[in-house]
Amino acid sequence: MHRYGPSGPVRMLAVHGLTGHGQRWQHLADYVPEITIAAPDLVGHGRSSWAAPWTIDANVAAFAALLDDQATTPVLVVGHSFGGALAMHLAAARPDQVSALLLLDPAVGLDGTWTRDIADAMLSSPDYPDPAEAREEKAAGSWADVDPAVLDADLDEHLVKLPNGRYGWRVSLPATMSYWSELARDIVLPPAGTPTTLVRAAWNSPPYVNDRLIAGLRKRLGSDFELLDFECGHMVPHAKPTEIAALIRKLLVVR
Repeated sequence: MHRYGPSGPVRMLAVHGLTGHGQRWQHLADYVPEITIAAPDLVGHGRSSWAAPWTIDANVAAFAALLDDQATTPVLVVGHSFGGALAMHLAAARPDQVSALLLLDPAVGLDGTWTRDIADAMLSSPDYPDPAEAREEKAAGSWADVDPAVLDADLDEHLVKLPNGRYGWRVSLPATMSYWSELARDIVLPPAGTPTTLVRAAWNSPPYVNDRLIAGLRKRLGSDFELLDFECGHMVPHAKPTEIAALIRKLLVVR
């Protein structure tokens, strides 16, 4: 579990996406230095346990235990991509722990055929011959609009040499395969009355954010729901840190 900001009770839980890691939030934390942030590595990711089960429920249970231990009041939960699904599940399971949600291009309730195709591609080519190829894949893809220095820092932490001499991310491949299935689970909405802002990345094609999610949130939350479109790719917290920092401060005041 990575911790940023001043000492004291946690005010914000930051949840990374599939194949990511908690230290990735250090970049955004520099834009909100006054806020105490907990940013765990998901199960099967980074330096957390890689033991099964690799499920949404297992991660939600771990988050709930973390907040029971480190937060004295409900916290803002910021979830990116798959982290958005986890954030909503936590809000549904433990509404007493969640004051508000900030969903950054959440990957929730995705088409099962699409997630199967992505999983197949990852399983057939899970690693890289050298760090340069790994960097190029990100720089030419979802990280294209992110500061290159931020990408380099991410690779320094997350790209490791594998026993076969190739390079891959510090994640469990079996866990990743399981999580692609979890991304196709039915949408679980937060309770009514949960202030929720959803940031949709306008440059994603096809988009992760689907109309069913937006309609469900609007119906459940009414005026407590806000949808924003940002001109960026999928890595919203890195591409638009100033704007995300402003939303964090706004939602912390709302609570």
